[in-house]
Amino acid sequence: MTGIKFSESARIFTIINNCRETIWPGVFPGDNFNGGGFILKSGQSMVFTAPVTFSGRIWGRTGCNFDKNGNGSCLTGDCGPSLKCTGTGKTPASLAEFTLGNLDFYDVSLVDGFNVPISVTPLNGKGNCSVAGCNGDLRQNCPSELAVKNNGKVIGCRSACDVFNTDEYCCRGNYGNPSTCQPTFYSKKFKEDCPTAYSYAYDDPTSIFTCSGTDYVVAFCSSRYVTITFAFT
Repeated sequence: MTGIKFSESARIFTIINNCRETIWPGVFPGDNFNGGGFILKSGQSMVFTAPVTFSGRIWGRTGCNFDKNGNGSCLTGDCGPSLKCTGTGKTPASLAEFTLGNLDFYDVSLVDGFNVPISVTPLNGKGNCSVAGCNGDLRQNCPSELAVKNNGKVIGCRSACDVFNTDEYCCRGNYGNPSTCQPTFYSKKFKEDCPTAYSYAYDDPTSIFTCSGTDYVVAFCSSRYVTITFAFT
């Protein structure tokens, strides 16, 4: 009975960096995730236990430089002047979002833009339990007018709302409902690389998933079609 009680009161999150580059994951709120920030070198993973009351987001920060006291900044996904995130990440940032409960809701959102491929894989749950997120790297296919560059290299892809700030792209005003806010050229580009991620605000049917009694693997730079395998040491 102890095992059953545990599964009802906690979720195990395994966060994996399958990128060739170092990633500094950010989590908000970060109480159960090493204070909201940590470093993952290529191939590394970390495991956390979160209560079923957890509601928050996980994302990757890139191009970070922190001193021995944890003070510094990142090129993308910055969340304050420290390794431990004190707020949500600066756009553009690919987000894994969770609202846990008897029935968990989870998604990958590119509504705030894209900075690194991310996928969410539920383990041993019941329900829809689909894999959310990306197959490709939008940094390689980002329309030039949305691209964020550093030293000539694309390091992120802003949302059309962020760049153009129009009602159509931001799903507000006359476009503030699912029937009028439809996919655009830009949201379709996002959807090509991340077919089960939110590409704009009302992209619900193919983007939000539910599952119960599940643990989660949040992986950076891992295709949704790659079987998640990892070993605890």
